[in-house]
Amino acid sequence: MLTPSERIRYARHLILPEIGEAGQERLKASSALIVGAGGLGSPVGLYLAAAGVGRIGIVDFDDVDGSNLHRQVLYGASDVGHPKLEAARGRLQDLNPEIAIETHAAALTSENALSILTEYDVVIDGTDNFPTRYLVNDACVLLGKPNVYGSIFRFEGQASVFSAQDGPCYRCLYPEPPPPHLVPSCAEGGVLGVLPGVIGTIQATEAIKLLTGIGETLVGRLLLFDALKMTFRTLRLRQQHDAHGAITRLIDYDMFCNPASTHEVTYDQIGPDSLLVDVREPYEWDAGHIDGARHLPLGDLPHRLNELPRDADVIFYCQTGGRSARALDLARESGLTRAKHLRGGYVAWQRTK
Repeated sequence: MLTPSERIRYARHLILPEIGEAGQERLKASSALIVGAGGLGSPVGLYLAAAGVGRIGIVDFDDVDGSNLHRQVLYGASDVGHPKLEAARGRLQDLNPEIAIETHAAALTSENALSILTEYDVVIDGTDNFPTRYLVNDACVLLGKPNVYGSIFRFEGQASVFSAQDGPCYRCLYPEPPPPHLVPSCAEGGVLGVLPGVIGTIQATEAIKLLTGIGETLVGRLLLFDALKMTFRTLRLRQQHDAHGAITRLIDYDMFCNPASTHEVTYDQIGPDSLLVDVREPYEWDAGHIDGARHLPLGDLPHRLNELPRDADVIFYCQTGGRSARALDLARESGLTRAKHLRGGYVAWQRTK
């Protein structure tokens, strides 16, 4: 039952015939997991908390960085340097003290995904890399959970609802991941600050509809948004039974999305005489890097490969592994036969700290 204070808080919901008291009680009794407390996760968290979703879980392991603030509206300048989960929990609890906020301070992996996701009614994918998107998708399929998907890049975004029960999944849309070096990150290509607000709010809307059982969701449809043209398009999606039915267990998603594993190393495999080369952008380097590494942005690499030794192990790394895979290709094509790259990049290294 709703308390007197909840009736005041949700008064504008209660007068909507589609929601009413029964729908608001369903929201109060429901739960949602947000994977990633970044650009997409910020508006999702704010609007689900404001709407009265009774239990909201957040998975993240990162700290707030100054470069986050133009798009990750959960955080302020005072949060820089602090864990995102700490700041997000405080902001959402202040927005709505009537709900429960649960935090999972870890990277989502094949080892922990099923145990975390199983506790929630709906999963919202706010991630920014292919390995985790495939992991979230496969875990949702195995658990029978709806997966509210969103992605952004530069001025464009897309959203859908993947459902193991009655619609296609992420693998039906993207059966195979693209080669890592063909996928520029937001650090390379940039992103309009307001764009995750648009897509994240759509994701929050879909989650609320799923939890209350109202309206027509994006199951079986892919919504495409172009901010520069201010256009929305919708494409029909069909369940691809081969891709959908092939999901029987969780796998190594880093290897799945980057099969060039013969030239990968983990941090504990790096020898003392190896040269670490950071190929990220200057602002990423300034925000934090591996001690002893050399900074050589990917855009400069083709013209500066002659600066790297040919008689030593050269280990490239970026944020998550995509750009370093491209750096590895360039280096080995130029004759640096001992070149490798760090699996999982700077993010993986941070997990070892």
